[in-house]
Amino acid sequence: MTMLRFAPIYGGLLVLLVIFLAYRVTTFRQGEKISLGDDKGSKQMKSAVRAHANAIENIPLGIALLLMLELNHLTPWLLHAFGVSFLVARVLHAWGLSSKNGPSFGRFYGTLLTWLALIGMAVINILVVLTR
Repeated sequence: MTMLRFAPIYGGLLVLLVIFLAYRVTTFRQGEKISLGDDKGSKQMKSAVRAHANAIENIPLGIALLLMLELNHLTPWLLHAFGVSFLVARVLHAWGLSSKNGPSFGRFYGTLLTWLALIGMAVINILVVLTR
């Protein structure tokens, strides 16, 4: 049985990002004494919750696609290219959403790079199966 070498690295780093974002939400909740929702209307709290939620919406898809690519023996440099670009995209998005309300460099390019990485991985996964 072959051991996975690439997806676990990026999966682990991405999960650590999710935990960090969850910690930020918890810290804001404790600091502002909010148990559920955002009943005080804090913009920082809303940004922290959205950054975490967006990560939860996108990261599992990226990890799953990267895992399938590795299991289908995609070239290692492409696995790294997708893994690094997706990781950078998610960090950029979280930073952009957390550091500024409204449009920001990080939010825009994080979203764009996330979508490009997900589309690229999805298309290659499909092509790998159709061309065998």
